[in-house]
Amino acid sequence: MITPQYAVTMAKYNTWQNSQLLDVVEVMDHGDLAQDRGAFFGSILGTLNHLLWGDLLWLARFDKARQAPEGAHLTFCADGPAWCEGRRRCDQAIEAWAHALEPGQLEGDLLWYSGALQDDFKKPMRECVVHFFNHQTHHRGQVHAMLTAAGQNAPVSDLVFMSESI
Repeated sequence: MITPQYAVTMAKYNTWQNSQLLDVVEVMDHGDLAQDRGAFFGSILGTLNHLLWGDLLWLARFDKARQAPEGAHLTFCADGPAWCEGRRRCDQAIEAWAHALEPGQLEGDLLWYSGALQDDFKKPMRECVVHFFNHQTHHRGQVHAMLTAAGQNAPVSDLVFMSESI
């Protein structure tokens, strides 16, 4: 199904996509970022916060030495600059995790407790890693649509157009 190289490629893609979002978010007015746009997580900032919080949570599930994020996912970062700082750190952590991943770590099941669903879960590790990267792509797509509707320049999002030099 997947290999550590898949995780490396997707981690690189994640960083590339988020670096393009950083360029927009860093200069966007806070009111525009926080405006409720009728999306599942309300605003651009709410969706970006959910994604950052979720990435940190999944990293903590994959690497038990990491701390799970605290606080509410929609208000995790108060503003664009805080989100940009947190996103940069998280993307570095994702890339480091992916580069250190060994084939055997993708075998077997991942066990975790979901605070949101108040239940224990057990799923194949490979499926959880695919979900991790798919979740990022899904929510960045929502952000892309909201940025476009807000009159902002939304980034190129096609994996096939990612430069080899990234």
